[in-house]
Amino acid sequence: MKNVPKTLNVIVMDPSQDKEVTIGKYKVKVIRSLCISAAACVGVSPATFTLDEEKKAVITEGSTDTPENILLAAQACPTQAIVVIDTESGKQIWPV
Repeated sequence: MKNVPKTLNVIVMDPSQDKEVTIGKYKVKVIRSLCISAAACVGVSPATFTLDEEKKAVITEGSTDTPENILLAAQACPTQAIVVIDTESGKQIWPV
């Protein structure tokens, strides 16, 4: 019989850790509890996204990537963990 752990550690992410950053015409937020560390966002927009010590996507301070590229990076996320909101209209652009 395999060794089965008697306890299960569950990490509950505090939604307040989901930092929202304004970059150009967009407000961008990574929902950490949805991030699976695929790093597709980093591949598309390494100027905007990086993985932290927990291998979760975070937004790089001072990013100056184009709005189009930031949106492409969000759309590349397999779990739709990146939320993009148009600052002018307040409308959520991604995910729709």
